[in-house]
Amino acid sequence: MAIQTVLVVDDEIDILEFVSYNLKQENYNVLTAINGIEAIEIAKEKTPDLIILDVMMPDMDGIITCQKLREIKSLDDTIITFLSARSEDYSQIAGFESGADDYITKPIRPKVLLSRVKALLSRKSSSNSSILEYGELKIDEQKHLVVYKEKELLLPKKEFKLLVLLCSKPGHVFTRQEILNNVWGNDVFVGDRTIDVHIRKLREKINSEYFKTVKGVGYKFQY
Repeated sequence: MAIQTVLVVDDEIDILEFVSYNLKQENYNVLTAINGIEAIEIAKEKTPDLIILDVMMPDMDGIITCQKLREIKSLDDTIITFLSARSEDYSQIAGFESGADDYITKPIRPKVLLSRVKALLSRKSSSNSSILEYGELKIDEQKHLVVYKEKELLLPKKEFKLLVLLCSKPGHVFTRQEILNNVWGNDVFVGDRTIDVHIRKLREKINSEYFKTVKGVGYKFQY
């Protein structure tokens, strides 16, 4: 398996060293930047698999940096997550709205951080395969088949489409509007309550910890 590259962006040197050390212990190729401007230049040149961004940085904060990174076509497949001490809802919402796939709050234990990084990097490309597999959960889109803990689940069409959508990008937060557009379509009026009910049904049938609510934004699949 090819070595994956992670770009860590933080103006605090001790944080850079802490995160870099732990990533290198897991054999990731690690790049570092101390501000958003430097991060953008490195990202354009190296095209990392994952970028870990701080929010509060001089010259260009993480939110603006994320927005500018998302404007670079060559980085379309790059995953971006924030790693920040800012835990307020509005900070997290701003992070997701800027184009981030995840938002991790400090402080965080090394093992937990590495687990989150691994989950983000393990996402499978739906364009290359119709089969999504995460531990004991297996989804075959072509056969409309879901297997969990070696047991076949018969899901209604909308539940299946919702599950496939969320699992297509682990860690990515899908807004309610994105869910409505992809599962129900633009021409069908469906209230927020309908989405909540379908999420609840998936939580009952599959590990409830897989389906995370991001307050004020939407839902994500977190393996």
